[in-house]
Amino acid sequence: MGQHGQPGSVGRHEIPPRSGVAFTLDRGRRLTVIDPQGEQVADLVAFRRDDIDEVISSGRTLDYAGRLFLTAGDPLYSNRSTVLLRIVEDTVGRHDFLLTPCSADTFRILYDDPHPHRGCFGNLAEALAAFGIGPDRIPVAFNVFMNVAVDGTTGTLRVDPPLSRAGDRVTFAAETDLIIGLTACSAPQSNNFAFKPIHYVIE
Repeated sequence: MGQHGQPGSVGRHEIPPRSGVAFTLDRGRRLTVIDPQGEQVADLVAFRRDDIDEVISSGRTLDYAGRLFLTAGDPLYSNRSTVLLRIVEDTVGRHDFLLTPCSADTFRILYDDPHPHRGCFGNLAEALAAFGIGPDRIPVAFNVFMNVAVDGTTGTLRVDPPLSRAGDRVTFAAETDLIIGLTACSAPQSNNFAFKPIHYVIE
């Protein structure tokens, strides 16, 4: 399917493989991120629209939740301890909020790629530039569908294939007016070494 309307318009949209978009999301609206084919991660970042210094915070959110794996009912906090988004539906239950968006440096360092893709970080930077958000403002993303296992004894991290299957979804409710960045992730290991689109619905 092709993208319908502008990225932030009401309706269903498609993010092509290894790309990203940015759009506004009004308070009270819901954003549903859908994995149409299965095993595909989507990196999500959020900024307060009237003050882009306020941004989604992994550290605050995980601190207040007291656990690493977030799901329906959990709020996503900002660096100022304000709830920006709330997860209201989740058909998977395993997502990551530890690892930063993949970048050209990710592919160079982790994959020894001499001609690296710009990754989610580069895709977010390009998409968010239209809102005056520079690369250094991009935080750790909420990595929808990303399956990161943590060894409770050693702390070792392992990236496993996503648990999402075709049609799985996560719905977020906006608690304030936001700017959203969203990608179809570009990292091979995160997506079981295949790249697929991500769909999203604004309602």
